[in-house]
Amino acid sequence: MPRVESLSVSMTSEQAELMHEAVRSGAYANDDDIVREAIRDWSLKWAARKDDIQKLRRMWMDGKASGSPTDVDFDDVLKEARAESGSVSKHAG
Repeated sequence: MPRVESLSVSMTSEQAELMHEAVRSGAYANDDDIVREAIRDWSLKWAARKDDIQKLRRMWMDGKASGSPTDVDFDDVLKEARAESGSVSKHAG
């Protein structure tokens, strides 16, 4: 069994009442169960966020390593993207 650590958490009275209501309804055995579930949910979001940050850092470094910047005509890029998007949707449908 993992080591258990006790922490003190501050919250608004509205948040505390919401937790107490959930326990009174029988949805949770106690406040601790609610907090543990919230931490499990948060840990999944945190892991995804860290992955996203790593991907952005890699993309940034790839962009920097790709060479000197060049001027780009945004209208041409938009036309090209629309053309590619159209050909993808035609093949997907």
